[in-house]
Amino acid sequence: MTIAPLDDLSIARDRGEFDARYRAFLTTVANLRPSLHRYCARMTGSVADGEDVVQDALFDAYRRLESFDGTRPLKPWLFRIAHNRCVDFLRHRGVREDAESSADTSDVVWQDDPPGPALGRAVEHLVLTLPPLERACVLLKDVLDHSLEEIAELTGSTLGGVKAALHRGRGKLGAAPMASARTTDGSPEVRALLARYVDQFNRRDWNGLRELVSADTRVRVADRFAGRFADSPYFSRYDRLATPWRLLLADVDGEPMIVSEYLRDDVWTAAGVIRLVVRDGRVAEVGDYHHCPWVLAATDSVRFVDHPRIEHRGA
Repeated sequence: MTIAPLDDLSIARDRGEFDARYRAFLTTVANLRPSLHRYCARMTGSVADGEDVVQDALFDAYRRLESFDGTRPLKPWLFRIAHNRCVDFLRHRGVREDAESSADTSDVVWQDDPPGPALGRAVEHLVLTLPPLERACVLLKDVLDHSLEEIAELTGSTLGGVKAALHRGRGKLGAAPMASARTTDGSPEVRALLARYVDQFNRRDWNGLRELVSADTRVRVADRFAGRFADSPYFSRYDRLATPWRLLLADVDGEPMIVSEYLRDDVWTAAGVIRLVVRDGRVAEVGDYHHCPWVLAATDSVRFVDHPRIEHRGA
């Protein structure tokens, strides 16, 4: 078993260092990033996959800025692009949509608008049992508090279609058992390689780390770099950091990942997560999200391996 790879739809295609104009665009939409990520993370079922989808959506939006009507609000446009990316991601992963395609989504008018379940963070994960449209409607209405009209625009559906999907989704969630803890534990071999990677990283053994990566290893540092490891300044950037740092092996929402911590005011503080993809005993992909603090904040639990503490994130 290997750790789930970054999706093939990813924009990690030899883009190299992100240019100043794109970085400036990311600054202008910074206040929307946490809510965009929360939506995409719940749609995909992973905080890391969710950020990958957001990154792709934002780059997509950046390339289409000239066609954007500046008189309209930016948020619905970005959410629409992110939603479409989520649907592409789910289809790529083989999510079935039979329940949606067979359902009547005409413009019916429901007698009432029954309130959805009280969606705490644990219940949010139950939406993963729903087909994509129902999942999107429940998340957008009952978690992110969008109006039915906004949801119809974001999902490309009709008002009646949204009401029908929301009605079905709420009904299924109401009858579903409470979510159990997710586990996507890697094999002992994968976990051993991650532990070796963390140990060598903390010892700044860059030559030893280079022996763990393959010739085709891809690196994606969110908001900074995307491309081949051989073309990246990844190790040297960490080596030059003035702030003391360390990496810790952890289970992040049940998935083996790495947490980066920084020493600030004599306190080690978790700052971001790193996900490795392992293929054939080598590190094939590196996804580093330490520039995106909302990714770690969106997790439900972080259990540090060989450390006695469990950290719970969010409300």
